[in-house]
Amino acid sequence: MPNYLNIGDVIFARETIQNDGGVPEQPEDAVFARPGSRGVVVQIGAAAADMRQEIILVRFEGTDGVLGPPVGCLPEELTQDEAEAAALA
Repeated sequence: MPNYLNIGDVIFARETIQNDGGVPEQPEDAVFARPGSRGVVVQIGAAAADMRQEIILVRFEGTDGVLGPPVGCLPEELTQDEAEAAALA
């Protein structure tokens, strides 16, 4: 587990997070987060195909304030910097 993140941490999207087919209950092109969107870390792990590739499971807030489904994100797609997130939004 990375030493900079913990389950429950608030995190922000650096880029558009879109379904790549990994969330079967959602349309394949569903957008889960736009740049600057706030979410919460729900799990931290690694990709099955490459255990060195960190995957962070995040639930992003919708415009209604309700958390969406868990989405696997790469570390470079996320930031903990609220000022950076505000500039991206």
